[in-house]
Amino acid sequence: MPQTSVADTLREYLSLLELLDDAYWEAGSIHHKDMLYDIISIFSQEVSEMNKLSVQDHHYPYEVITEGIRRVVPKLERLDENREDVIQRTQTLTDFRDILSSVLGILEDQLRTL
Repeated sequence: MPQTSVADTLREYLSLLELLDDAYWEAGSIHHKDMLYDIISIFSQEVSEMNKLSVQDHHYPYEVITEGIRRVVPKLERLDENREDVIQRTQTLTDFRDILSSVLGILEDQLRTL
């Protein structure tokens, strides 16, 4: 299976960040906000580094840049297990389920190649 390109990965990560931001503001407890903020911070760092790449390089296969992104999978899985408690709005929850499987697929492919 071919690796996901930088452009496709960036698009998926930005979509996830948007949903996590919505979930953060919709969260009803500080514990949930802290968990979401931690994940948002990790993806924000990775996206920031990806944005430093030349646009001409966006067709290349994606490779993890920051150390935090290597350790985010268990946090995403924990969020997924508790998503109905953490994510309050139905639309955010539905969109989150759709994008999370794509992001986890990208990250799991990366961890297999390490």
